[in-house]
Amino acid sequence: MENLERFEAYVAAENKVEAKDWMPDGYRKTLIRQIAQHAHSEIVGMLPEGNWITRAPSLRRKAILLAKVQDEGGHGLYLYSAAETLGVDRDTLIDELNTGKAKYSSIFNYPTLSWADIGAIGWLVDGAAIVNQVSLQRTSYGPYSRAMIRICKEESFHQRQGYEIMIALAKGTPAQKQMAQDALNRWWWPSLMMFGPSDKESAHSSQNMTWRIKRHSNDELRQKFVDMSVAQTEYLGLTLPDPHLKWNEERGHYDFGEIDWTEFNEVVKGNGPCNKQRVATRKNAYDNGAWVREAAVAYANKQSAKKNSAAA
Repeated sequence: MENLERFEAYVAAENKVEAKDWMPDGYRKTLIRQIAQHAHSEIVGMLPEGNWITRAPSLRRKAILLAKVQDEGGHGLYLYSAAETLGVDRDTLIDELNTGKAKYSSIFNYPTLSWADIGAIGWLVDGAAIVNQVSLQRTSYGPYSRAMIRICKEESFHQRQGYEIMIALAKGTPAQKQMAQDALNRWWWPSLMMFGPSDKESAHSSQNMTWRIKRHSNDELRQKFVDMSVAQTEYLGLTLPDPHLKWNEERGHYDFGEIDWTEFNEVVKGNGPCNKQRVATRKNAYDNGAWVREAAVAYANKQSAKKNSAAA
């Protein structure tokens, strides 16, 4: 109890917790769960967009999308490294992803049906991620906090890339504008679900706030995202698919409709449009890349043996 009180006073004073510091088991387990889920989301998040690299409408768009997908792979590596500082093995985390045991963001279990979806993902999905991740730069666990600084800078590029696509479509032909509106209609509600269950339904929210793992509640972050998205949508000349959306003068925020949490829970359970496809694709990629990992280990062992032989 004394250690716990000292720990909570330490994080309350805005100090960073490092890998070798004492921490409650619950704090460690929560961070492993959250960072691993975040890492898995970055890796699986490469799949919906990677599907469009060969079908991008221009060489410029293809190069930008390639850079973005590469960034997401890098984010996954940063985050797996941060999780490893908590004592979990990376192979264990990847195995949990490949077997379907691990959770990742529900948003990536929806299909990308048109090029406009790439714009909607960049604008809405990465935009929602930024709203959440900016505050994670101040999370109490040092390795996670430092990883988020670079990730947030790159996510800002991703969001601008997506919004640029939406502008081009919305200002284009009537068919292109309709394509953009269709993508917005399909991605809006899943983007709101990204922030997680409502505060009153979240089992972890209060403790995570106390430990400074999180800085803002799910509902606070979701509200911020809605407020900023309205003006962006108006600039595009598009319409958010929510008949209940309206400005609340008393609250100083937009009111919005009820989220379909039944859909969210079904996707989380593995019953979304692309859950099985995403896990199968990741597993196939891992299995097909076994020879690369084996070759890398063999080379490293050979170099180590040479070094030891020279030293002898």
